[in-house]
Amino acid sequence: MKTIITYGTFDLFHYGHVRLLARLKQLGDKLIVCVSTDEFNAQKGKAAFFSYQQRAEIVAACRYVDLVLPETHWGQKVTDIEKYNVDIFAIGDDWQGHFDHLKHLCEVIYLPRTDEISTTEIKNDLAFLRPFPDASND
Repeated sequence: MKTIITYGTFDLFHYGHVRLLARLKQLGDKLIVCVSTDEFNAQKGKAAFFSYQQRAEIVAACRYVDLVLPETHWGQKVTDIEKYNVDIFAIGDDWQGHFDHLKHLCEVIYLPRTDEISTTEIKNDLAFLRPFPDASND
């Protein structure tokens, strides 16, 4: 059995996330997804729209995912790889090179992101949307 692990915030879950998880699942038999907790995101200077519990529930509902775990700190990756006998650590290529230090524990793969979508872009687009006109003023 080949085990794959990945990490992320997975906020505003979209088709880019689904495509990433599908590609990850194709690499092996078991896909573990570690979702960043709200506290860990705060340490990274990030804020998610959905809470950790909500994001974990959404990710767990994806048919490609076998196990969802909380990501609470940077050093957790080594422990998780060892604890869950991970064969492949995979993450988006926007992290290219950042996790090469894990190569002595397992294979490290950087997958291309879905070009036309990102959570950051969605948040930026939503910030510029105008509210819908009030129908009662017609």
